[in-house]
Amino acid sequence: MTEKTAVLLLQMGGPDSIEAVEPFLFNLFSDREIIKIGPAFLQPFIARFICRRRAPKVEGYYEKIGGKSPIRELTEAQAQALEAQLGEGYRVFVAMRYWKPTTIEALAAIKREGISRIIALSLYPHYSRATTGSSINELKRVLGEAGVHFDVHYIDRFFNHPLYIQALTERIEEGLRQFGDRTNVTLVFSAHSLPQSFIDDGDPYLDHILETVRLVMERLGDVEYHLSFQSRAGPVKWLEPSTEEMLRKLAAEGRKELLMVPLSFVSDHIETLYEVDIQYAEEAKLLGIEKFRRSPSLNSSPLFIECLAELVKSVKSEG
Repeated sequence: MTEKTAVLLLQMGGPDSIEAVEPFLFNLFSDREIIKIGPAFLQPFIARFICRRRAPKVEGYYEKIGGKSPIRELTEAQAQALEAQLGEGYRVFVAMRYWKPTTIEALAAIKREGISRIIALSLYPHYSRATTGSSINELKRVLGEAGVHFDVHYIDRFFNHPLYIQALTERIEEGLRQFGDRTNVTLVFSAHSLPQSFIDDGDPYLDHILETVRLVMERLGDVEYHLSFQSRAGPVKWLEPSTEEMLRKLAAEGRKELLMVPLSFVSDHIETLYEVDIQYAEEAKLLGIEKFRRSPSLNSSPLFIECLAELVKSVKSEG
């Protein structure tokens, strides 16, 4: 085995075609770490029924953003940039939880290169059992079945890393430059929602989100801001307020200029390209909000890639 270290980026994934939407949704709804639907043995059957009903609507969303999710290409670009930043001694791979390349495909690629040491780096800044937890558990399951020994280290959160905060702040400043007078702008941090029961059971996600917002606002200063949650689905109680509710509230208060800040998303995906850029933009216009913009996603921001490199090197030094 070579002395190189493999960095394995863990991400959600997304359908790479309209035809992939239904199987992608099935993989998502079959994961009991995200949602428990009935008894475990029945969940695949119930998930199949739900996905067949939801797929046509969701396919329409993807058609509006080009017919697929760009998350694979964006994550692979992050991997290439990170590998260049790390230099000799590292190879960077990608594993998608619900689509391709799968965890087992990524591990097979690492094995083919003769690498035995892996740093698994979750691309979810804020830990939740539904995201990072599920990806790491899947990795551990596949490792247990692989029949090959790997020395694996895990990075499962970076919500307060100074370079992550700096990169996020930089993107928000880019967004603010789209407005004339920043004192007229209201920031809306929009994080992916989570069932309230997760938080009640001790999931640290909300605490991590709040800390990220606090640290960013320390750098931004006196811009007005609010936090809301998007992408909820199903009848259970979710984190509040929803982003839709926040838009209605701010419009009722007479706010005319909003800058949306996608939080908990490090790459453009359907949540930014459809939900924010299309759905929320249309709602904002109907509500009388005159200028509705979004700060750019991190994607391959040099500061963000530098953050990931620091995280990886900190594990190397510990080892």
